[in-house]
Amino acid sequence: MVESVNTLNIALPLCTSCRTPIIPSEKGTKFFCPKCNTVIIWRCSRCRKTGTLYRCPNCGFEGP
Repeated sequence: MVESVNTLNIALPLCTSCRTPIIPSEKGTKFFCPKCNTVIIWRCSRCRKTGTLYRCPNCGFEGP
């Protein structure tokens, strides 16, 4: 007997700094770019803690 398995593909947001997927239980954050207010910046908990720079792909703004 063969059982069918339903799979669900979920696209996780990527950290703008390190490009790792941000899982729902992680203490990441998202916010609009402070300069252009157009792009959502995603930050994983590790990059938030270490102050890793991010860069807005729209306007080039850089922040910690």
